[in-house]
Amino acid sequence: MNPKNLSINDFNYDLPDEKIAKYPLEERDSSKLLIYENGTIKVSEYKHLAAKIPAKSLLIFNNTKVVEARILFKKESGSTIELFCLEPDEKYNDITNAMLQKGSVIWKCLVGGAKKWKEELISKIIDENVILTAKKIVKRNDYFLIEFSWNDATLAFAEVLHLAGKIPLPPYLNRDVEEKDKTTYQTIFAKNDGSVAAPTAGLHFTENVLNSLRKKQVELDYLTLHVGAGTFKPVKADTMEDHEMHSEFIDVSYQLIQKIISKLDDPIIAVGTTSLRTIESLYWLGIKASQQSTADSQQLTVEQWDCYELPQTFEPKIALESLLKWMQKNNLERLLTKTQIIIAPGYQLRIANAIITNFHQPKSTLLLLVSAVIGDDWKKVYDYALDNNFRFLSYGDGNLLWNNPT
Repeated sequence: MNPKNLSINDFNYDLPDEKIAKYPLEERDSSKLLIYENGTIKVSEYKHLAAKIPAKSLLIFNNTKVVEARILFKKESGSTIELFCLEPDEKYNDITNAMLQKGSVIWKCLVGGAKKWKEELISKIIDENVILTAKKIVKRNDYFLIEFSWNDATLAFAEVLHLAGKIPLPPYLNRDVEEKDKTTYQTIFAKNDGSVAAPTAGLHFTENVLNSLRKKQVELDYLTLHVGAGTFKPVKADTMEDHEMHSEFIDVSYQLIQKIISKLDDPIIAVGTTSLRTIESLYWLGIKASQQSTADSQQLTVEQWDCYELPQTFEPKIALESLLKWMQKNNLERLLTKTQIIIAPGYQLRIANAIITNFHQPKSTLLLLVSAVIGDDWKKVYDYALDNNFRFLSYGDGNLLWNNPT
């Protein structure tokens, strides 16, 4: 079934503001964990996760790191212009490369107070003698192309953001960033700079939880999907066919794809919607690789409706092996590309058997993904969570959902 005709209104529920967790718990792994399997619901806590997962399972985490993507420029008039860095210009190929640029870089940005920005350049002092300057290049449909430059050529753009910017908390928290958010809105395994939102399913994991999983002989591995602001993009279209899914950068190693192939007979659990979208994208990239063996790495991407329009009969092992052969042919140790995959009811999971995730906003594409994993029982899960004082959204509790194909 192609979900183009789905109405987002069928994925709505009442979420009172008091159910939204404005702050995390003091102990990350004390968050509640709802476990759904074969139509039944059980309740535990993240600290006991190892007891709820079979030995030899493979857990796949997203190790992206949230960057200080909100930069405020104060004008002499007293007005403020806010630049929200979304993603780099296409010429940089991937976010890591753009984050390492020194002296200047071009970035796609949302601009708050754009009408007040009359002059060509705006500047601010960010560290002693370091001055950051922003220049508008062009306005596109829903963003500006901005050239940032700074007068210390030893600093990479990631360092500049750290000095100049603020962590971009989700808008639904309705509060200012606080000092502790720099730590609590970051997973303990965050490594690669590039996200404007945390992969929140990973926020619950502590060293104790990770160690208990290893003792259980659960394998842990990592990939990178840089979360874009599009993850909060509301669905305004009447049907999904008219909604443009956000596209995000992914970075997956050759070795992880090999490991996934070796674990296809064991439970593979995606930690977060971003990890799920990435590993499911690998399957479709493999199918494309089998069809486009002469393509270069720039051309191998997942478009929004690919997974409903490409051939559906490939075994996962064959698709992933095709992807590895294509990577070998192109001398790639890492797969750096973009995915626009939309996982919605009608989608059959190809790689993952389960997902660990938070509770998501009504009428969101993330809720569509949950429904793809467990069918209409998403309503049962969310009703239970609402009735039993679970905390919702980024700083809230979570759930372990085993695939319940319909």
